Amino acid sequence: MFTHEILSELSELELSIYNCILRHRENIGRMKIKELADEAHVSTATVLRFCRKMGCEGYAEFKLRYKEHLEKEKIILGDTGETAFRGFLLRMGSRDFRESIEKALAILRESRWFVFIGSGFSGILAKYGARYFSNMGYFSFYIGGPWPSLRQTLEKRTAVIVLSESGSTQDTIRLASQMKEQGGALIAITNHPGSALSRISDCSITYHVPSVISDETNFTTQVPVLFTLELLAKKLYIHEGKKDGQADTP
Repeated sequence: MFTHEILSELSELELSIYNCILRHRENIGRMKIKELADEAHVSTATVLRFCRKMGCEGYAEFKLRYKEHLEKEKIILGDTGETAFRGFLLRMGSRDFRESIEKALAILRESRWFVFIGSGFSGILAKYGARYFSNMGYFSFYIGGPWPSLRQTLEKRTAVIVLSESGSTQDTIRLASQMKEQGGALIAITNHPGSALSRISDCSITYHVPSVISDETNFTTQVPVLFTLELLAKKLYIHEGKKDGQADTP
């Protein structure tokens, strides 16, 4: 409800109202406009201006929308993610998921270099993926943002593993497309099969869990991403062991 864009436009007096609301979040529904104004040390006219900046006609509408916001927040924070993960477990058994994993493995088996990219939370997971693959003995590294334009041709047989929950993060798509133009093979791990990232990738692995977003903050579970990264690394390692004549690990 309180987006960065809206907060950046608030005056000092209006920010005092915002801070007062956060301090009394559970009681706002019972507070009259005069009570809120006195608590924030502003006039009722300032409270009304604040409400209009929040996209509300008046204080009554603001209280209603704020109550709905708090209820939605409780639902989001109260969801343990078990239902979403059960859905992913079912998807793991689907033919589509198995085929996308095998297609990704085919790219990885022909690659000598593994580059992981992602921004925000996906960037943290990309860094984890690079470390996990490195622990398996593969030359892997993570590129964190902000990213400059890529002008140099990539080494031959470079696999680029791109992580993005939405598949529409502009900076991620820009770097991924540049890497593909410079010779990289793109493997996308995303939540949305029809996203721009999925369409430009050579292989797209999608995990299909409900997106949970509140006030521009993404609470979508990332457990499927961790599982997928580890699954690819382990399958690749097992395949290399068989190719070299090593026995399977128990």
